[in-house]
Amino acid sequence: VLAGEGIGPDQLGLRKAFIGAEPHSEETRRKIESLLRIDAYNSYGLSEMNGPGVAFECLYKTGLHLWEDAYLLEMINPHTLQPLAEGETGEIVMTTLQRQATPLLRYRTRDLSHLVSGHCACGRSHRRLARLTGRSDDMLIINGVNVFPSQIEALLMKTPEVGSNYLIQLEKRGSLDRLIVKAEIAAQGFTGHSHTLDDLRERISESLRSAILVKPAVELHKPGSLPVSEGKAKRVMDLRPAF
Repeated sequence: VLAGEGIGPDQLGLRKAFIGAEPHSEETRRKIESLLRIDAYNSYGLSEMNGPGVAFECLYKTGLHLWEDAYLLEMINPHTLQPLAEGETGEIVMTTLQRQATPLLRYRTRDLSHLVSGHCACGRSHRRLARLTGRSDDMLIINGVNVFPSQIEALLMKTPEVGSNYLIQLEKRGSLDRLIVKAEIAAQGFTGHSHTLDDLRERISESLRSAILVKPAVELHKPGSLPVSEGKAKRVMDLRPAF
């Protein structure tokens, strides 16, 4: 959008960004930092816990420091509800420690992450939360394979020729599921040559097959052509029949 308006990152006067509201990959953070020439930090919070501020990154960006004076955090297996050890990925369960009017006890967030082991170089002693991998109710089952949208995003965002907008579409073809990944080409990555696009399409498809064990059909679209939702991005369209 900025490039289309003829506005360069240096004209914005931005120095730092604090990212929240929805999970994002490390590759997305790097792309934001590169395009806007800023330093971006990850944060975690949810409306039920007074919004942002549950956990935040420090300068070292090696995990999000939990505000343990205000929140008690546990990790559980979302299927068995059993507690998990440090380093094991599971669902975040939280209890408020300072809220008096509407306390929440062992509140299931549906967010997936794990606790980072060791101490941070910044010297803070509160535990650290790893970058969220998604939500327990976001997981897609495609022909029997468990896939998280964040896995697809991570690969797309580290592909220089791909822009920031993408969609994941699921369809049913006979008895099999069909995965379609639609991605906008970065403005600087579009050459107009069909063989270049064919090569990029196949490269993305093979990389995704290696990462998620499902080979998708990849559609490449010109910059700004895919729909953009207001508020939280809607990345998945599941068109498979319910029964």
